[in-house]
Amino acid sequence: MLDISFSKLLNYLRDRDIRVLPLEFRSADYIALDLSETNLELQSVDSSSSQRLSIFINAYLKQNKAKVAFGGYLEVRTLYKRSAYFNSENQNTARNIHLGVDLWCDAGTPILAALDGHIHSFQNNTNFGDYGPTIILKHEVSNVEFYTLYGHLSLESISNIKVGQGVKQGQEIACLGTSAVNGDYPPHLHFQIIKDIATYSGDYPGVCNVSDLAFYTANCPNPNLLLKI
Repeated sequence: MLDISFSKLLNYLRDRDIRVLPLEFRSADYIALDLSETNLELQSVDSSSSQRLSIFINAYLKQNKAKVAFGGYLEVRTLYKRSAYFNSENQNTARNIHLGVDLWCDAGTPILAALDGHIHSFQNNTNFGDYGPTIILKHEVSNVEFYTLYGHLSLESISNIKVGQGVKQGQEIACLGTSAVNGDYPPHLHFQIIKDIATYSGDYPGVCNVSDLAFYTANCPNPNLLLKI
């Protein structure tokens, strides 16, 4: 269960217009995308190849006359099997449950701060299949502290920022990276809410295994509580 004060805060924030992508994207530009193991269409896609997965996603966007594909919270995904970083060889410890919301759109798309806050940490997470350049913001609203994570950014996004630097809601803080730097994925933003970041800096698990799911579900609630897509 979420701590009651944090749960109340998320409900309070539901009334705010919170965005992490530019205003030019209208609600009609978004389309839900299922990348879970239950999506039969993915069986014919080599998801180990960022290029082939990009072709699939771009075709899906074109078919639906959309510009941004979104989704993924608590999806069980097979695409992590391509990397040993996710313990994919051991079924009992395999990390394949996604803890954030992904927003799939063009590389170079500006990324906005969800809320007022400051830069808690940033880092280039270079493991195969990892986040690549990542920024974590710390927020305090109504005396409740929490964090938002922005992964799969461009290298330029973390080249000229400082820990402690203040940000305003809606301020451009980064842009999306290409597959060459973002962990080898089609361009997208991984957006995640974190209640307690513990000792992590510039990184936090964005995928978990089933045995840790209860903890991470409580510590990383559905980001769409804020985004309301």
